[in-house]
Order: sequence, then C-alpha cells, then structure tokens
Amino acid sequence: MDKKLINWGIFILLAVIWGSSFLLMKIGMQAGSVQLSPYQVASLRMVFAGIVLVPFAFQALKNIPKNKIGLVILSGIIGNFIPAYLFCIAETKIDSALAGILNSLTPLFTILVGMVIFKVSIDFKKIGGILLGLVGLCVSVVAGKTLHFENFSFSFFIMLATICYGINVNMVGKHMQNISAIHIASVAFSFSVIPGVIILYMTGYFNYDFKDAALLHATLAGGTLGVINTSIASILFYILVKRAGILFASTVTYAIPFVSLAMGLIYNEPIHPLRIVGLAIILIGVYLVNKRSATK
Repeated sequence: MDKKLINWGIFILLAVIWGSSFLLMKIGMQAGSVQLSPYQVASLRMVFAGIVLVPFAFQALKNIPKNKIGLVILSGIIGNFIPAYLFCIAETKIDSALAGILNSLTPLFTILVGMVIFKVSIDFKKIGGILLGLVGLCVSVVAGKTLHFENFSFSFFIMLATICYGINVNMVGKHMQNISAIHIASVAFSFSVIPGVIILYMTGYFNYDFKDAALLHATLAGGTLGVINTSIASILFYILVKRAGILFASTVTYAIPFVSLAMGLIYNEPIHPLRIVGLAIILIGVYLVNKRSATK
C-alpha cells in the first residue's frame, strides 16, 4: 500500500479519536449528583491508559536501551500526563471555540521548540503551511459564533499543554526513532498509574457511591479517554511521527474541526459557509506541509 495513503489514514483516524476528547472530558466532569473534578477525570484517563498497556511494559523495558528509559518516561510525563490535567482544568472555564483555536497552536510550538531547544533544522517555507492551516482553523472555528473571553486566564493552561506537546513531539522525533511506538507508549503510560491512583485517593474519588449510574457513566468516559484517546491514539501518533515527520504529525490538531463538522451533519446542524472555506484552507496548509516534507 502507498506510504502516503497509510500516513493520511493514520492522520484521519487520529483526528477522529482526538476530536472526541473534548466531549468525553465534559461528560467526565458532569456526573449528575456527583461532579468529578478535573483532577479526577484526568487521573482516570492516565490510570486507564497505563493499566491497558502494563502487560506490554515488561517486554518493552527489555527492548528499550537503558540510557533511553528515563527519556521515555519523561516523554510520557511531558507529552501526556501534564497536558491531561491542564486540558481538564481549562475545560471547566474556557469557551470551546477558543479552546479549539488554542489547541491548534501545537504545530507552531513544535517548530519553535524544535528550533530553540532541539536545534532542529527547519525549512522556513514549511511555516507558511503551518500558519495557513492556523488561519483556516480560526475561520472554521469562529464561523457563525461569538468568541467569549470570560476567564481568559484559563487559556494559558491549554497554551502550556501545547508547548508540552511540542517538546514531546521533538523528543520522540529526535531521540526515539529506533524505539517502537508500542514500547514508548507502554513504558511512558505504565509509570503514570501510581501517581494517578494517588491523586484519585487524595481527591476522595474512592469514597463515592459507585452504585450511582451517573458516576459510573463519568468513570466510563474517563476510561474511554484513557484507553482509546490516550493509549491507542498515542501509539498511532508515535507511528505517524516516525513515518511522516514531526510537522505533519503535529498538524493533526488542524483536522479536529472536520470531526465536529461531521458530528454536526449527523445531528442536522446548520453549517456556516465560512466554515467550509476555513476547512478548505486547512487542507491546503496541511497539504503544503506534507508536500514540502516529502520533497525534502
């Protein structure tokens, strides 16, 4: 099968998975009679993500070079553990449209972090594709909506999370090319189980009435976030980074509006014409990043 076709297939699948993350976080924090805190939802996400990969971690530890194990664990902390909490905290206050725009800063921070910290040589022509995609996303997200800037300070939690993503993508792309995606994910997430359980205990999660259907529903949302949106998605993402490069992989955040558009079509929601224009601009931007990478 054509390499580019596989890359785009992984790209689309990641967009679908991550596009549902915001909804699952909201569900997790709306447990009816019991409101789960953002710390509890994020902890459930990381605990489930780690538990499902623990069986693979033992073999992974044997295959990962000893001098890279600490780096892999650090990758899990920076690229997943910390952002999980930052996003849940931000989701309690920030406007969803603004959150979508801020989340799309990931490719830009990937470039900046790569240049400043990792001394990665970046073709400045690629920045044009990144910025074009960002413009398209802004147009698509705000089409027909009014942005609300209440509690704007919470936006910095998402910005910090995208910086963490940028650091992690560069770490994986530069230092872990010879380590399989399943080995990276299994070790990185297995070490998040213990701190996640500790936070759940300290926040009183285990004192709740687990006969409450709403609580179980919220816990299921957190579990789904962990197993599918974190463990499986991260493995796919690491594969994409290795196959297509850090820039193309990071632009997957630009595809999330396509997921919300599809969901809108399912529920017969009206689509603003500007949104179609924005999505077209995004496609052009992502195509330029991928085309230039392939040419280089």
